[in-house]
Amino acid sequence: MLRPKPPAGVSLLRRALMSFLLVVIVGGALLSGAFFFITLRRVVAQTELPFVENVTSRESIPGRSPEKDLPDLVEKKERVNILLLGIDRREHETGPTRTDTMILVSIDPATNSLSMLSIPRDLWVTIPVYGQNRINTAHMLGDQYDYPGGGVALAKKTVQSALGVPVHYYVRIDFYGFVRLVDAVGGLTVDVQKAIYDAEYPDENYGTMVVEIPAGVQTMDGETLLQFSRSRHGSSDFDRMDRQQQVILAARDKAISLDIPLSSIPQFLTIAGDSIQTDLTLEEMIALGEIVKRIRLDSIQRATIDDSYTTTRVTDKGWMVEMADWDRVRQLVDELFPSPVPLAEATPSIERAQIASEGARIHLQNGTVTPDLGERTAMYLRDQGFNVIRYSAADGQNYAQSRLVVYSDVEMTVAALAAQLGVTEENIYRQYSDDLDADIVVVLGDDWAREGGY
Repeated sequence: MLRPKPPAGVSLLRRALMSFLLVVIVGGALLSGAFFFITLRRVVAQTELPFVENVTSRESIPGRSPEKDLPDLVEKKERVNILLLGIDRREHETGPTRTDTMILVSIDPATNSLSMLSIPRDLWVTIPVYGQNRINTAHMLGDQYDYPGGGVALAKKTVQSALGVPVHYYVRIDFYGFVRLVDAVGGLTVDVQKAIYDAEYPDENYGTMVVEIPAGVQTMDGETLLQFSRSRHGSSDFDRMDRQQQVILAARDKAISLDIPLSSIPQFLTIAGDSIQTDLTLEEMIALGEIVKRIRLDSIQRATIDDSYTTTRVTDKGWMVEMADWDRVRQLVDELFPSPVPLAEATPSIERAQIASEGARIHLQNGTVTPDLGERTAMYLRDQGFNVIRYSAADGQNYAQSRLVVYSDVEMTVAALAAQLGVTEENIYRQYSDDLDADIVVVLGDDWAREGGY
């Protein structure tokens, strides 16, 4: 006997919901509420989403450009990189917050594969504009000091600069929402490899409690899964990051098998609206779902910047931090997120990736009497991966030394340009401004002309 077909709207809703669930592979419980709410909105309503950035165009999102939207990345078979952020903010708390969890997820539509890299929260990095600090403070500093785009924009920029790969999107969730989302889907099944005993797990009253989780396969509710993901005592922060990736894979299994009844939709909407923020659009989320459902388990790579890549040090302020062996970290990044385009030998791959991630607009000016120096140098720099938008004569032809005038926060490009052109630090001038159509003006001097200009 044939079953009657469900109404078209219900069928579309269920198909959209399954697309959302498959996208859970990307970020597990960190992403589930956002993907569900966004996908559902396309089917049932055209209302404003409380957790999606309110923008009129992609150009108005800090760090985003129209030519780097997801449909273009998919069409060109380029990687789509999403930064997952978990923040430790209780239900009643407000104000700037550090990130407790940072995972960079990369989807490769060319190979139908996925990679994820966990970043330790105590990793010592250079935060653009604010200097050296733990990487988990970027989100807090961005909110506290009104960085353009807020804490999420500065967190994206920091990860992008540190790892040398573009960060296209983010999804952020607070831990209170994490617990509710897991409970809403009936828990997640995890194989606990090693029993956990934590006598100093933080409780909701700013004290501590004892957490015990036995080894073995078990289905955890939201609170237990959060404890499994966050516990540090009795193990290490690196073990904790590995457990967080286990949670993502557990969410994948749940997404494939779960049949969420329509009666659960209101609960999902409430949770997502209270707990999630993202800069992905509806169309981008739908596109991600179509990609992710083709990814097999054996095409998922996962890694952690653990103690084999870092050394624990104490700063002059008495902070215990993780100092990275950046050569080894960047080798790991190259393995996890390989570039589809062969890179020129003249520029190391990690440097070229960093230049591309910043997309700095460079205006070359010839400050010498050497003919065609600007044109030849522009061709040379473009071959190295620099975004030279134009070249022209300078305001004079008597510049003895080349100089850089920097108008934007594009420090990786500045460093690479200075190395390529032999510009010393005293000839780098910073005059930050958002009103110009170039991020860096390069004035070529006689020192560069003597090198032949290329």
